[in-house]
Parts: sequence; structure tokens; C-alpha cells
Amino acid sequence: MLLAIDIGNSNVVIGCFEGDEITHVFRLVTDILKTEDEYAVDIKNILEFNGVDRRDFTGAIISSVVPPLTNVFRVAVTKLTGLQSIIVGSGIKTGLNILIDNPAELGSDMAATAVAAIARYPLPVVIVDMGTATKISVVNATGGFIGGAICPGVALSLDALSRGASLLPKIPIEAPKKHICSGTIDCMKSGTVFGAAAMVDGMIDRFEEEIGTIASVVATGGISPSVIPHCRREIVCDDNLLLTGLRILYDKNKK
Repeated sequence: MLLAIDIGNSNVVIGCFEGDEITHVFRLVTDILKTEDEYAVDIKNILEFNGVDRRDFTGAIISSVVPPLTNVFRVAVTKLTGLQSIIVGSGIKTGLNILIDNPAELGSDMAATAVAAIARYPLPVVIVDMGTATKISVVNATGGFIGGAICPGVALSLDALSRGASLLPKIPIEAPKKHICSGTIDCMKSGTVFGAAAMVDGMIDRFEEEIGTIASVVATGGISPSVIPHCRREIVCDDNLLLTGLRILYDKNKK
């Protein structure tokens, strides 16, 4: 069994794989102040609660966009399972032809989603990852990662709006019944959800103009189920795209 961990700015996503099949997915709140022991206990408890025996793991892989927690989780996984984790970063085999200005700048999460998208969807493909940030990237028809755009995440933008405007309250990320709204709360919901959906549609249109062809589009990330259904483009939602990419990267790099 493979233990795959993605450390994001807001959540840590943990996946368990039996061969190519994902059997369990868990989420923890990212807490930069927690120690190796605390995270080891958290993972142990959530595995045991769901009937997963930590002794069944034969491999582990970690991607992280929170550098201070990378080693924390590496040590926590070793304490929990006795395994040395593969850390996604420079030096590991990805199979990606990275065509951006500085390949070392490519985040481990974007590398993992690109690897999975190449394996699962027709090329060229646009990948929309909606988390703390909304990251939109492109793999061209020959499998080259050519770049993309990074936008403020939906929840982050909404939080900034509420903090910056005294009369605007915090609201859930959910769509109102119509686009043109007459109350403050629904107006905020419309701007948040439909505005994000329109941004995604518009960026995809602009990307396709630049690459000169129609692309397949896949979306992932914790915010995507709230926004992608309201897009006018045909977009496939793949909640486990990043974890699938970690499984593929593990297979490419295991000894």
C-alpha cells in the first residue's frame, strides 16, 4: 500500500493506494506549528479510525508547498511507518518536459497534477487547481508543460473582501439563485462564485487562443466543486488528480 501526502497551504490531503486504485482520502488542517510527533499521532489516529493498518504501507511520497512542514511530515511518516518518503522536488524523475523559464520554480503540486493529467486526459490539456490559490496551467500537444497563470484563490479573495470592507460580512462559498441579485449577501455570492467561474472560462479561452487549438480541461482542488459546475466550458472535475500524480511519480522513482 502507498501513502501519498500533499501538504497545501490550507489542508493536508492524505491518500492511500492499493496498486493503481485509491482506497482512502483524508484531510487535515495545515498547522505550521505542529511537530513531527503531533502529525504522526494525527495520521495514526485517522488511519486507525478508518480501519487502515499503518503496517501495510510499503512506500510513501510527499509533495509540499509549505517548506517548513516538508521535513516535519517526512519524519512523522518515518516514525509512523518506518519508511523513507520520496519528496517531490528537483532531482526526481517526472517524465515532464518542463518548458518554463526556470524549471526549478515549478511547484511540486503543479508537477504532480500535470503528470496525472497527461496520463488521464487528451492533450493539450488545461489544468485548473482551485485551492488557496487558483492555479491554471497548460500541457501542450506534445506533453510539454508550457506554463500558466496563478490567481488569488476564491476563499482568499472572499476573506480579503470581508476584512477590507467593514459592511460586508463573511459568507459561505455558494451560488445564489440568479446572477443579478438584490441583496448584499446574494450579491457577494454571485460575485464570488459566478465571478470565479467567468474568470476560469475567460482564462481558458485566452489560453486556447495562444496555443492555437481547443484543449481538454480538468479541474481539481477543494474549491472546484463550488465553482466549476457554474462554468460554461466543459470541464471534468477530478478530485484526486494530485494524489494520482503522486502515485505515478512514486512508481517512476521507487527503488
